[in-house]
Amino acid sequence: MKQALRRLYLGLIFVLMYAPIVTLIVLSFNKSKTRAKWGGFTMQWYRNLLENEQIMNAFYTTLIIALLSAIAATVIGTMACVAIQVMGRRSRRALMAIANIPMVNPEIVTAVSLMLVFIALRIGLGFRTILLSHITFNIPYVILSVMPKLRQTSRSTYEAALDLGASPLRAFFQVVFPDIVPGVLSGFLLSFTMSLDDFVITHFTKGPGIDTLSTKIYTEVRKGIKPEIYALSTLLFVTVLLLLILVNYSPEKKESHVKKTITRATRIRYMALRRVLPAFMALVVIAGGIYYGSQSSLTGGDSVIVYNWGEYMDPAVLELFEEETGIQVIYEEFETNEIMYPKIKTGAIAYDVVCPSDYMIQRMIEENLLAKIDFDKIPNIQNIGSTYLEKSTEFDPGNQYSVPYCWGTLGILYNKTKVDEPIDSWSVLWDERYADSILMQDSVRDAFAVALCSLGYSLNSTDLDELTAARDLLIQQKPLVQAYVVDQVRDKMIGNEAALGVIYSGEAIFTQRENPNLEYVIPKEGSNIWIDSWVIPKNAQHKENAEKFINFLCRPDIALMNFDYITYSTPNTAAQELIEDENIRSSTIAFPTDEMLENCTAYRFLGDEMDSVYNEFWNQVKSN
Repeated sequence: MKQALRRLYLGLIFVLMYAPIVTLIVLSFNKSKTRAKWGGFTMQWYRNLLENEQIMNAFYTTLIIALLSAIAATVIGTMACVAIQVMGRRSRRALMAIANIPMVNPEIVTAVSLMLVFIALRIGLGFRTILLSHITFNIPYVILSVMPKLRQTSRSTYEAALDLGASPLRAFFQVVFPDIVPGVLSGFLLSFTMSLDDFVITHFTKGPGIDTLSTKIYTEVRKGIKPEIYALSTLLFVTVLLLLILVNYSPEKKESHVKKTITRATRIRYMALRRVLPAFMALVVIAGGIYYGSQSSLTGGDSVIVYNWGEYMDPAVLELFEEETGIQVIYEEFETNEIMYPKIKTGAIAYDVVCPSDYMIQRMIEENLLAKIDFDKIPNIQNIGSTYLEKSTEFDPGNQYSVPYCWGTLGILYNKTKVDEPIDSWSVLWDERYADSILMQDSVRDAFAVALCSLGYSLNSTDLDELTAARDLLIQQKPLVQAYVVDQVRDKMIGNEAALGVIYSGEAIFTQRENPNLEYVIPKEGSNIWIDSWVIPKNAQHKENAEKFINFLCRPDIALMNFDYITYSTPNTAAQELIEDENIRSSTIAFPTDEMLENCTAYRFLGDEMDSVYNEFWNQVKSN
């Protein structure tokens, strides 16, 4: 009975551990893009993965950084161990305690500290800052691996080699080093693994155009999990599994041969370290040098660094711009205005073109973070409708700092197969019949806009009593909410995973194409009408290229390409006339009537103090 219970317990553990992985592997072969249904067997996602230049670049960057940082950390850590070993007891203890700090310190503290150091030293965030950070982070792990082996070595043997005429360096490599090879190899492999798997350190110290697999997967998942990510995760799991099998597989040996086997194994590891491993490293490093050398030549003066929302531009537009102008686009994405703002504020990265929302543009203008645009270099501004330029003056007086890119509304998307009543009010988001089937935006302003409008208050309220009431209403709603998400609302609603979701109008158009059972409505209490516009940060290094890029996006055919791709309403009236689909051109989702927009208001920047209040209340909602 006990044995059966043990097996059952062990089986449950394996199910809990590996069921998600098996599910992921199965989904990597699912022809359907949605997790909700099986569309048949396919290898398409693996082919797409290998053809995805961004993911393959992220993979190669991960490998290069892991290899270089492991080599550097192993060399520095081994040298540090030798130096520490000859010190006095007190000095040795003090240095070992210091070396252990990064291992016991929370990783996010180390990451933020390194980022602040680079900013203070005016070192631009990019490949070199990631590499330096990984080396710094890995050194303690090398010391931890090498130091015990070094303590086991005999000092008298080393001194005997010196007495026989060997130089200190030769004596070390001939006598000491062979004994500590297992520790050195362990330190190298541990450093390589830590670097390969790292996300937090890389996230805070990377610059535009640089991604590792961890940061790339994080970015893609924030936008909604694509099947290619399932394929990538499957390949990583299978690779690691095979390595573990190879490393741990060892045929049974007789006890009399144990010593001989250990000696042979040590000699093999040593020979691998001296010959095979350096050759492999050299090949990877040389290839990496060629790759990044070509990249640096491309990203010199003739480039433009763009910081945009996720899934907010047709990739073909970027390719066309590069072909027509010869200017390389270094493209990076963000999820919310609040994530974008600190990067611009600190000046850690000199972006050339950024696409914030209305209220954030107002804040950035007031804080002198933006450069005035030379509209003589943007003749295509004439294609932007006067209505949208006039609306922009609410956050950009005189239209000096911004050019409208997209606009839309915030509303409710509902599934007609799950909701059997007409929807016209925010109050439905508090209906217990839809418990665990409601999706809310993971955005402080959007979430509070829903609650404030429900209560009949302004979505730009600064009244503490009104904000407290909105906070309490959101806390009351929380048990009914399936998830607080951003771009994932789209995928979940398409896959029939929820009945109701707060969503932007542009996303609603896309979801209706994929799932005709979805309907979008602007609630009668009012909502947000927003405009996302292009701006140029004051520390931009390629301002002329930025203005060329903005002018290119204002071209009618290019604006139409972006509208077809992202389905958010375009303020480019010339592009609107080019829309061939009459249903889209007359869609009240894409282009709502004045009556529908009567109670809609744009967000305003409410000041740092009120921002703190909103954020504090939002944290209370999320943590309640």
